Amino acid sequence: MTHDRHSYAEPALVRTTHLELDLTLDFEQKVLAGSATHTLAWTGAGDRFVLDTRDLTVLAVEGATADGWEPLEYSLAVPDPELGAALNIRTDRHERVRVSYRTAPTATGLQWLEPSMTAGGVLPYMFSQSQAIHARSWVPVQDTPGVRFSYAAHVTAPPELMVLMSADNGTTSRRTGSYDVVMPEPIPSYLLAIAAGDLAFEPIGERTGVWSEPEMAKRAATEFADTEEMMRVTEALFGPYRWGRYDLLVLPPSFPYGGMENPRMTFATPTVVIGDKSLVSVVAHELAHSWSGNLVTQDSWDDIWLNEGFTSYVENRIVEAVYGTEFALMETAIKQHATVVKLDPLTPAELAVELPGLNHGSEYHGSTACGPLKGSWFLSWLEERFSREVFDPFLRGYFDRFAFRSINSEDFVAHLREHLLTPNPGVVTDAELAAWLDEPGIPAFASRAQSERFEAVDEARDRWLATGELPAAVSWTTQEWLRFLDAAPDVLGANQLQQLDRAFQLTGTANGEIARRWYQIVAASSYEASYADLASFLTKVGRMKLVLPVYRALAGTDRAFASEVFAKARPGYHPITTAAVQKILGQ
Repeated sequence: MTHDRHSYAEPALVRTTHLELDLTLDFEQKVLAGSATHTLAWTGAGDRFVLDTRDLTVLAVEGATADGWEPLEYSLAVPDPELGAALNIRTDRHERVRVSYRTAPTATGLQWLEPSMTAGGVLPYMFSQSQAIHARSWVPVQDTPGVRFSYAAHVTAPPELMVLMSADNGTTSRRTGSYDVVMPEPIPSYLLAIAAGDLAFEPIGERTGVWSEPEMAKRAATEFADTEEMMRVTEALFGPYRWGRYDLLVLPPSFPYGGMENPRMTFATPTVVIGDKSLVSVVAHELAHSWSGNLVTQDSWDDIWLNEGFTSYVENRIVEAVYGTEFALMETAIKQHATVVKLDPLTPAELAVELPGLNHGSEYHGSTACGPLKGSWFLSWLEERFSREVFDPFLRGYFDRFAFRSINSEDFVAHLREHLLTPNPGVVTDAELAAWLDEPGIPAFASRAQSERFEAVDEARDRWLATGELPAAVSWTTQEWLRFLDAAPDVLGANQLQQLDRAFQLTGTANGEIARRWYQIVAASSYEASYADLASFLTKVGRMKLVLPVYRALAGTDRAFASEVFAKARPGYHPITTAAVQKILGQ
């Protein structure tokens, strides 16, 4: 692999092939303590083993010998604010190295929730978020997607709590205070995951089910009832599901993402459980990662499009197969519209940074986060050019060839040329391919998704803006409402906002996706009549996709109010969300 600039690890010299964790959860101190034992494969010269850490207290480092364990010399480097500190270990090329350690209460990859911040209100809760480089804050590990390892864990926790990991957890919620799990397939470090709380299991299908707090379990299982069908259609398209079970853990509202594709146990936001299945594309997306990302993985975060671009494409194919072509078209059109809106104001230099060619490494933390969409758009364009009869077997062969491997963009392009372009000459020109791979932005020749239902929504919005006439009766889907609000002006007049709200009761909506767009306009327009509900929304929800755009809009109109809301909401936010809001508010 090429060097991963986001990691101190040296996998060209030595790699972890198996990890054994022995951890104790301390809710009073808000720390994990225990050991991480690495089984190593040495491939280069030298005796140094380097691990990534962030704010870990290292208590001891030992190497396995024929007679037991011997202490090893180690040192922690000066920490970098983002990358943490390298743990440098001197070894005699030991086959096993054990690090005893404890985490900090401020670990960026862990959130410890007081009982009052849970649905039940009685027991505490803890969960992890390792992507992108937060695993190093709770496990000393080669924290790069270029290194894959199997793992086993023994976890001790308060006996009233259930512990789950991204592993084979079974389906029983029997509480013992002592848990053993195994992940037999090799995974990268960002897919390490752990959660503990008052958790119950509700089955969906033969291989699928939902874990959540008891108050949410049945509702979530009903919302995600199509998960087993999603698995079947994806297997028919792109090959077998290779991870055993696929369960979902519905987390508290502070979870910073829509979902996290931890293998065998997707972590999911409760904001998609609204009773009408309109937001279950999140499940399709995380399930798609079981092929693109978890099975075939980018070897560094510079090539994130290999994970997220492929996953967005597969997600859309799942949505189309289960919910129909029009639903899939609307989902794609929403994403494409958001991308174009973000890119239009950029200068050529900014565009080259935010959305470079797919063959060029880009900052993972780019402000527009459009790279994955460009990758998905590219794959859709290839499908359109070659037809599904040709493209689907190619993509299935890609997942088979690179299964349980970490690759880079060059690996994919070589595979593309060998197995799709060369056998089908003349379908794609070198100039067209270069436009995707080497040039910034979305190529001008890329077609956009067209939805007849969105055309009707656009006409209704334009008529309202021009004449003040709202549709007499609206039974729009979530996606149609998103289109209506996405393409509306950023700032509306108080009378316009009042008219919309009286007609459609947008303030206080339980649909987080609609709420995010509505409150973003409310904030940009300084519409104080809805400020109390806006503040309530930001306080109850910690999903970054939903809250950050609202904070950005507030920061431009009423920074003092934004700071006041943040001060109240912050105790319920994940550290990742907190850091993102602080950046927006300049704190």
